[in-house]
Amino acid sequence: MVTAHPAPSSAQRAIARCRALERAPYSEEDQGLFRPYLSPAHATSLGAVASFMQEAGMTPRLDAMGNLIGRYEGAGREDRVLMIGSHIDSVRAAGVFDGPLGVMIGIEAVHQMHDANHQCPFPIEIVAFGDEEGSRFHTSMLCSRAVAGDLADVDLDKIKDADGVTVRTARTLFRPPLPFDPKAPPDSAERQDLLAFVEVHIEQGPALEAAGLALGSVSGIAAQRRLRVHVGGKAGHAGTVPMSLRTDALTAAAEIVLAVEDLAAIQAERAQCHCVATVGRLEIRPGASNVIPGAAELTIDIRAETTELRDDLTARIAAAIERIADRRQVSASHETVQDLPGTACDPDLTERLSAAIVSVTGQDLQLSSGAGHDAMVMARACPIAMMFVRCRGGISHHPDEYVEEADVAAAITALGQLLSDLEHRHAA
Repeated sequence: MVTAHPAPSSAQRAIARCRALERAPYSEEDQGLFRPYLSPAHATSLGAVASFMQEAGMTPRLDAMGNLIGRYEGAGREDRVLMIGSHIDSVRAAGVFDGPLGVMIGIEAVHQMHDANHQCPFPIEIVAFGDEEGSRFHTSMLCSRAVAGDLADVDLDKIKDADGVTVRTARTLFRPPLPFDPKAPPDSAERQDLLAFVEVHIEQGPALEAAGLALGSVSGIAAQRRLRVHVGGKAGHAGTVPMSLRTDALTAAAEIVLAVEDLAAIQAERAQCHCVATVGRLEIRPGASNVIPGAAELTIDIRAETTELRDDLTARIAAAIERIADRRQVSASHETVQDLPGTACDPDLTERLSAAIVSVTGQDLQLSSGAGHDAMVMARACPIAMMFVRCRGGISHHPDEYVEEADVAAAITALGQLLSDLEHRHAA
């Protein structure tokens, strides 16, 4: 196995490819990056990434959920597949490295093996998941859930985007440049032949930069729950209804927003650990300047280091919503649209990844991830490990996302070292 430090062109190419996917037609917007799942921009991007995979010696294909998978055959008797990858969808006004960088680094690691005419004892597949962010259907990780066999309780006819288009209909309308069967059952994407899953991702936080390190391994991924809250008041004329007689849905929702902030801060202080909650979306109806809001809908994203802490914070927020609604004489209900337990990375695979990082950078900083990742879903199917790459200022979900070429080169080398270690393990 070739483990020499890659030529700068390898890291340069990975970065350049991420940047090439920033604008139309790889984005739904002319200014800035927005690449939602099953959109025309997603379809066009699949064609570009498939060509990168082919150049690296892989055979690309799409599964039933639109995941792009590039396969590099193994040379041994091991039929189980080592899967490496991340996602290529994005939030609105996104940075270019959140997700795609992990895909490009995986492609570069395979590209080096292909250039050296080398194969591992096991097949390697690079995957570009289509829906990690949930920016279109507001429920994330549908694609990795399909691969992990976790879509049994999901009705794709009930999950809709802002225009009322269901996931099932969107699959039917999807026109990628590779063969794709929208009528194939989503569970046909499930994989039971996986040796392990490794995800490389920008850190999306400042810890590596503060420590002066390029790379870090991940010990685990925070538990998440996403709620949708409906608040019902009574619309009325803004000039004629006295303040004492109003049941304003927006003011009730605003109080809920502040309660979420306060309760999360109290929980984090009390538990002395990572615990956060965010209201990222708030819509009001009818939305006229001279009408008292009669309805409001908001989303609450709750995350904590453990499932128990997340559940406790969720219960406190639910109780606060009920108290506020009663006091303000509005109706309020909430539903869970996403529920992901805390996930520990596989100890053995993480130890091997940590050793690979140390061999390249001289030190590993093990981190807990507050952000959700496809790896946490893939843990239901196989052992997982994650490697973080330093990003300037810890900035993510923003156009100012930035990575250093030297850090990307180090990540490609460390991933190659991990592959070499796993090769020796499975060749024995």
